[in-house]
Amino acid sequence: MARVDCNQEEEESPLLQTSHQILKGNIWTALAHFIAGVIGSGVLSMAWSIAQLGWIAGPLSIILIAFFALVSAFLISNFHVYPNPTNGNTTMNRSFLQAVHTILGYKNGLVCGCLVYFSLFKTGVVYVITSATCIRAIRQSNCYHEEGHEAACEYENKYYMLLFGIVQLLASQIPNIFHTKWLSIIAATMSFTYSFIGIGLGLAQVIGRGKIEGSINGISTANPTQKVWLVAQAIGDIAFSFTFSLILLEIQSTLKSPPSQKVTMKRTCTIAIFITTSFYLLSGASGYAAFGDSTPGNILTGFGFYEPYWLVDFGNACIVLHLVGGYQIYSQTLFAIAERWYAEKFPESALTSDIGSLKVLGLPKFRVNPLRLCFRSTYVISTMAVGMLFPYFNEVLAFSGSIIFWPLTIYFPVEMYIVQQKIVGWSSRWIVLQVYSTFCLLVTMFTLAGSIEGLVAKRFG
Repeated sequence: MARVDCNQEEEESPLLQTSHQILKGNIWTALAHFIAGVIGSGVLSMAWSIAQLGWIAGPLSIILIAFFALVSAFLISNFHVYPNPTNGNTTMNRSFLQAVHTILGYKNGLVCGCLVYFSLFKTGVVYVITSATCIRAIRQSNCYHEEGHEAACEYENKYYMLLFGIVQLLASQIPNIFHTKWLSIIAATMSFTYSFIGIGLGLAQVIGRGKIEGSINGISTANPTQKVWLVAQAIGDIAFSFTFSLILLEIQSTLKSPPSQKVTMKRTCTIAIFITTSFYLLSGASGYAAFGDSTPGNILTGFGFYEPYWLVDFGNACIVLHLVGGYQIYSQTLFAIAERWYAEKFPESALTSDIGSLKVLGLPKFRVNPLRLCFRSTYVISTMAVGMLFPYFNEVLAFSGSIIFWPLTIYFPVEMYIVQQKIVGWSSRWIVLQVYSTFCLLVTMFTLAGSIEGLVAKRFG
């Protein structure tokens, strides 16, 4: 009989969770985690992305990338339980990185590890930048309301990055993703709230003017080369908005059964991506219809909307609250990988011994150990530092999306599926999968070139 290798000694570690805690999740908690992790900074840039691509290519790009993301999600959900043909054991893969290492081997796992760490880190950086931009926008909104729209209401982002970082220093001491259920629910609620606000303000602007702005070709530029780079950045922004593959198996590990975790996860992914895509299309279309060639990079902080100022303030406050939870959804995945590795490598280390307890954000008290305190604090400070160095919203989003979309969302899931299903090389299924992967690679290379050009131009131009 095949032996199930669930790594029971991990479950007893203070850095991990016991099995009875892991199996409490359902489709609603998974949906909250999913939406909190997916609908984030990306929705704010959808109007700008559609503005670069135009009324036809913009929505089609969102739908196409959403389809790619759904295919990837369905593939990844199959890897949670992997019957290893080499030793007859069944491995429970509780993270994307573990799945790659188990199915594709050490070398692929090493490459994937570097990309995973970069992806999780860059998401933290993007959330730092976005939160600071939103806090600054609240101050600017009140300033414009009191002194007029032409007033010089400029404030430094770095102070607001520090403020967000202080909150995350505390929130990062939450032990793991299983304790973030309420943060995810709040974050998901905030996602819907500020998305509705952005959509509503855009539609109100269109109705008030009685005219739909924009064109089929998108924003025109004097330099055709610059137009190409902007299109590449827009596709990169959209790709960033659908990069959730890293947290899917972590979420799937929280689900109870029956029904099977795979079935629940596929239902969750279908619902979540449908909701996400609908919001992206509505937000992008309403923003572009309202502003046309003047569409700002961030629909709520670019000050296309000045009034009602209190609603703009509320929308930005919702974004900040969402990013507090969203930051943790991604960071907890990285924390779990690093701390699990350390606990296995140095099981007797004093750094994993509890030194006290901490109460965070009204949640129950958590045990604190030196490893968690030092590593997580260093991580938060590092994301703040990089955010201060490159505080460019759209360009950072495009770079983040383009550099990891193909390998993590397309390549590794496709290769794992080929190995798991034992698909023969040059068979019809193999050819379809390789064409699909190659097409996405070409798109990713295009967006990466555009995002690098944008970052260089902003930083050194």
